Amino acid sequence: MNNIIKGMIGCTVEVYVDDIVVKLDSHDQHVKDMDEVFKALRRMSMRLNPGNCAFGVDGGKFLGFMLIHWGIEANSYKCRALTKMKRPQNMIEVQKLIGRLTALSRFVARLTEQTKPVV
Repeated sequence: MNNIIKGMIGCTVEVYVDDIVVKLDSHDQHVKDMDEVFKALRRMSMRLNPGNCAFGVDGGKFLGFMLIHWGIEANSYKCRALTKMKRPQNMIEVQKLIGRLTALSRFVARLTEQTKPVV
């Protein structure tokens, strides 16, 4: 997904594995952004599953993240679960940890972009 809509990620679109969220700046611009995403998917002959699509979501928990008026942030419940979890004891627990870290990595990257070094 990152390669298919790479020019839009972080601006108007957020991607998590195979899930896409198109953010709303204005209603007119949102229609244009949605059209751009659909065209990019068509170029790659990708189809959406209508049963898994949601339109007009105002906020709350969505795709494991918290949608709020200014953007997308990590779900605090999932962050808390990560900090309180015990050390992985087997391969399945290691895989679960990797999945959680992958979900959080996008927010860590954004924090490092916003952080300025102390001189």
